[in-house]
Amino acid sequence: MTDPQTAIETYECDVLVAGSGASGMSAAITAKHGGLDVLIVEKEARFGGTTARSGGWLWIPGTSLARAWGIVEEPDEARTYLRHEAGNSFDAARVDAFLEAGPEAVDFFTTKTAVRFDMPLTFPDYDAEAPGGKQGGRSMVARPFDGRELGDHIKDIGAPLPELTVFGIMLGSGKDIIHFMRATRSLTSAVYVAKRLTRHLMNVLRYGRGMTLTNGNALAGRLAKSAFDLKIPLWLSSPVRELIMQNGAVRGAVIERNGRRMRIVARRGVVLACGGFPHDIERRKAMFPHAPSGYEHTSPGPTGNTGDGLRLAESAGGRVEDSLPNAAAWVPVSVTTRRDGSKGVMPHFIDRAKPGVIAVMRDGNRFANEGNSYHDFVQKMMKAAKPGEEIAAYLVCDHRALRRYGLGCIPPFPMPIGDYLRSGYLLKGATLQELAATAGIDVDAFVTTVTRFNAAAAEGRDPAFGKGSRAYNRYQGDAEQGPNPCVAPLAQAPFYAIKMVIGDLGTYAGVKTDAHARALDADGQVISGLYAAGNDMTSIMGGNYPGAGITLGPALTFGYIAGRHLAGTPAVAA
Repeated sequence: MTDPQTAIETYECDVLVAGSGASGMSAAITAKHGGLDVLIVEKEARFGGTTARSGGWLWIPGTSLARAWGIVEEPDEARTYLRHEAGNSFDAARVDAFLEAGPEAVDFFTTKTAVRFDMPLTFPDYDAEAPGGKQGGRSMVARPFDGRELGDHIKDIGAPLPELTVFGIMLGSGKDIIHFMRATRSLTSAVYVAKRLTRHLMNVLRYGRGMTLTNGNALAGRLAKSAFDLKIPLWLSSPVRELIMQNGAVRGAVIERNGRRMRIVARRGVVLACGGFPHDIERRKAMFPHAPSGYEHTSPGPTGNTGDGLRLAESAGGRVEDSLPNAAAWVPVSVTTRRDGSKGVMPHFIDRAKPGVIAVMRDGNRFANEGNSYHDFVQKMMKAAKPGEEIAAYLVCDHRALRRYGLGCIPPFPMPIGDYLRSGYLLKGATLQELAATAGIDVDAFVTTVTRFNAAAAEGRDPAFGKGSRAYNRYQGDAEQGPNPCVAPLAQAPFYAIKMVIGDLGTYAGVKTDAHARALDADGQVISGLYAAGNDMTSIMGGNYPGAGITLGPALTFGYIAGRHLAGTPAVAA
């Protein structure tokens, strides 16, 4: 139990939320709508957490947005799909809570707050061919948001990953990316891009930054606007140092603000939404098989996500799940050097699926369907790696593919590529043999691999791994490329490669909770007054990655569930 005398000042509220990403904001906004007095504290100097630099997608089945497209889920379809994906880690109670409350949460936020979503008709689940899988209607993305609506708070929103911007512009998922890729081949796209660039430049000249927030930045901005409209205080640079326990229940926390410790009394409870542990070296060492020292991992997540929420829960008797087959949502990443000399991390989401692109290990062999989900792709990387070797793969393409689609951080034509070649981020060879030698790939095996791939690719086939055979592959491919939107020969010299290593999009192993997002102790009993959501909560996906938005969808939903429960209006039955 914390000694009150150690705190210089006391602040009282009903609910204390630690973290300002989607789950924390969701819990705070919902609890405030339920009539509670809420305080949000954020460890970092900016709000938004992982959400602000994410893609901004949410996976929630059965919503009114889907029904507006005429997509009506059959009873138990989504549950069947999640049971298939989660396998032995399927948590029926929490999955049912998510599936019941998710559509309700979407309706709440889109009718009561500034949050808005767009849902494409045909964004398939990552394993759409599996039992219960769907070709569309489950993944939605935050609608672009005018940052001017945040007023002075715009300066405090977390920045997107620079590697996912063009000229500082946050490209929205979908049409933004398509138009920028086709700007030199389509008059419509050229006009679209010109208008986008002009609008961005005008905003920079007037406000010092772009004001069209997209993807995760839009979601973070919309949630923040909603919180500010409700007069919910948000304290930045205010990490939680310890929980206050009274008679086995959590009754608040000690935080540090402006260099001083404060005692926060939370009459109803504390919600942990601190972003998981992607930068906690010790926990990575314990839970990431590919990182035996904790350092063999590169995360694009905020560096402040160091497992604070998990440690706080453990200090109150909580238990962190350690039995999932994957402790994080894996993504292949490449490491680049920014203009200021700092290192950047580029997640490889869509380039792997493009025609004229393959991936090989150092032994020169392909090892996976490059168009499959990033999480599945990394698992294949792990299995293909030789014992004792760094787990790394090379994304390879020819000149046509590079200039048409870009690769990693490298944008398509007409943007220059010289800086990437000089820095060593992009490797180049006049021949396949030269590229392999430059990259340290087995030359003979690599040439054999490409020759064999090209023979079938000329007919749009990939008999080895079936690239382009799945709905998700085709969605990320090039619809203008036939007969297979994901397959074309690597034929036009010179040839290029980028080294990829293992990164994450957030951690799965988190605090064990019940269907109300309440933290559980080692005996499965509720810890009174303590909740966990987002990446601080054990993922309901069982260590798998079923579709776009399977972190943010549950984050928003379980934040909503926690807020409702704290306010005494549970979103799901007890």
